[in-house]
Amino acid sequence: MTGKRILYVSSYLFPFSSKNSISLSVSKTIKFMQSVGNDVRIFMPRFGIINERRHQLHEVIRLSGMNLIINDVYQSLLIKVASIPDVRLQVYFIDNEEYFKRKAIDKDENGIFFEDNDERALFFAKGVLETVKKLNWKPDIIHLYGWISYFIPLYIKKYFKNEIIYKETKIISSIYNKLFNGILNKEIIKKIKFDGIESKELDLLKNPNYINLTKLCIYFSDGIIKGDISFEDEIEDFIKKNKILKYSYSSSDEIEAIYKQFYK
Repeated sequence: MTGKRILYVSSYLFPFSSKNSISLSVSKTIKFMQSVGNDVRIFMPRFGIINERRHQLHEVIRLSGMNLIINDVYQSLLIKVASIPDVRLQVYFIDNEEYFKRKAIDKDENGIFFEDNDERALFFAKGVLETVKKLNWKPDIIHLYGWISYFIPLYIKKYFKNEIIYKETKIISSIYNKLFNGILNKEIIKKIKFDGIESKELDLLKNPNYINLTKLCIYFSDGIIKGDISFEDEIEDFIKKNKILKYSYSSSDEIEAIYKQFYK
């Protein structure tokens, strides 16, 4: 497959984050997809643990400065960029002083899940999608990795449903087992509805744990890739019940074959 515009959105990406199953998988996949002739863009959060000086992050003034409303409060969107050292690939970082300055990913120094992780994820989702609009770059495929990106399918299908730029975009989500053990703020449904989003699937978030957030992401995706071998029966049953296109964990060339399924 060549000549496609592919947007990758990830919680982690090596070398900007430590090595784990997600950061390494994304790194390999984006390099492969670019090497075979696709136009690749990458977004991730600018977590406070990322060393801006070491990785030479710098702000993109023309993309920064937008205010996003999260739970009836304006939050300033900052966009920073850096390049992956061994390839000519630019990474866009979503940043905000309120949500991403702290020197941690999703827990405090005592291992307590941040109370505002729900708002951080909503800000990230809206920040990515608004920035892509500003770039005037129409993605053919959006491939998601990591829980902080899991609101993106919902927002594309509901909040951005009338945006031509996302009209024909295919959403593929790589899902993993237990990326967090806490629960999101129980006001999350109210905060999503503040954006004018109505859907019976929001009922999944009455108990906003990782399993139910994953289900929400799965429901609004066009296909999923299982990043782990086995999952909770609850997840497997949900996939079968909703007849979601499901693919097993794949290497980079196999992921290319999955993408091709949407363009036969």
